Amino acid sequence: MDLLIKGRTAVVTGAAGDMALETAKILQGEGCNLVLSDIDEDELKEAAGKLSSDGVVTVVADLSEQAGADKIAAACADAGWEADILVHAAGVTGAKGDPLEDITEDDWMHAWNTDFMTGVRMSKAFIPGMNARGWGRVVFVTSENVAQPYPDEVVYNASKAAALTFAKGMSQVYAQKGTLINCVAPAFIETDMTDGMMEKRAKEKGVSFEEAIDSFLDEERPHLVLDRRGKPEEVAFVIACLCSERASFVNGSNWRVDGGSVQTINV
Repeated sequence: MDLLIKGRTAVVTGAAGDMALETAKILQGEGCNLVLSDIDEDELKEAAGKLSSDGVVTVVADLSEQAGADKIAAACADAGWEADILVHAAGVTGAKGDPLEDITEDDWMHAWNTDFMTGVRMSKAFIPGMNARGWGRVVFVTSENVAQPYPDEVVYNASKAAALTFAKGMSQVYAQKGTLINCVAPAFIETDMTDGMMEKRAKEKGVSFEEAIDSFLDEERPHLVLDRRGKPEEVAFVIACLCSERASFVNGSNWRVDGGSVQTINV
């Protein structure tokens, strides 16, 4: 399907991550220029190597301060491009444990700064330009946790929920200027993050990696009725659609790609 975005420029944060990289592949295939950013230079270089080098700029940037987002904007301008699409996939799971006994104030601030404030900074850097030109697409990667919070992941729950409400608030203002803002909420996707979770679980339980996944699905995600981890490309397809002209009547939504993991029918 032609997404009608040929010649557009897409900025992708957290671009070394599996879901972001798969999204970049689709957007490049649709004829977009790409500005890819991540905090890890080696991982970003490796990810960019999986794409055609034509029309691709990479930027190593720390989004913990506004200067990081501004650095990405400057790189985009240096390439002679104006950003039409922003996919904000940078983030961390953060500290886990008992909500009060194990989580420190530093843990809270780390997750808040990484999962929420980075989105604010990227929005400040790019959305005004989209509004001025009358066309833009913004997609924040949230999580199943915004609708179904898990007690040992309170910092992640809160910061991702804040990102969702921030995106929703902006969507009500900027759609009239031509910038549509949405979110995508994945659950238990085949990424380095969930690999690490399952490796840790396998070690703790004295079982194989696959057995760890099976027991996690049974015990922790009983409503994920497809009974498997999702694939990064399955999330990327939804993100890319929301970046397109085809999704011109979609605004302020939170699209779940979760295999049925979240049991509620709203958010």
